[in-house]
Amino acid sequence: MGIPHVLAIPYPAQGHVLLLMELALCLVKSGIKVTFVNTEFNHKRVIESLSGEGNVPDMMHLVSIPDGLESCDDRNDLGKLTKTIFRVMPAKLEALMEKINESETDKITCLITDESTGWALEIAKKMGVRAVAFWPAAAAVLVLELNIPKLIHDGIIDSSVFHILFFSILTTKKDSRRIKAM
Repeated sequence: MGIPHVLAIPYPAQGHVLLLMELALCLVKSGIKVTFVNTEFNHKRVIESLSGEGNVPDMMHLVSIPDGLESCDDRNDLGKLTKTIFRVMPAKLEALMEKINESETDKITCLITDESTGWALEIAKKMGVRAVAFWPAAAAVLVLELNIPKLIHDGIIDSSVFHILFFSILTTKKDSRRIKAM
C-alpha cells in the first residue's frame, strides 16, 4: 500500500469548510494525501483566498462538484441549499470518486465527511472505502443531536414541537428568523 489518500468533503458553509480544511492540512503534514472537495461556489472562494504560489501543499488537491444551485441563488437559504445538496451532490461525489479510483496508484483509502453530509458515508460504503464523519461544532451540540430520540422517548421534549421547529428552520429563512426571535 502506498501513501494513504483521504477524500474530505465539508458541508458547504464557512465554519464547516474552514475546520475540515484545518484537519486536512494536519493530515497533509503527516504525509497523507488529501483531495478536498468543495462546491463550485466555495471552491472559487477558497482559490481566491489562496492566491499566490505555495499556499496549497503538494499533497493536497482542491476539487469541486456542483451544489445544484444557480449562481444567483441565495446560499444562505439553508432549506433550499440542503434540499438541493441532497438532490445533486451524491451522484456528483460518486462520479468523482470513481474517476479518482480509476488510478491504480492513487485510490481513495478513506473518506472524511462533515456529519451534515452524512449521505457521503453511504457512497463510501457502496464503493468499499472506509469513512468517518467529522463534527465541526461543539461536542455538546452533537451529544444533544444524538440524544434527541431518547429525549423524545422519555417525554422530556415533545416530538411534534421538535419536528415543527427543526423542519421550519430547514425550509424557510422566514421561519428561522421567527424561531430565533422566540
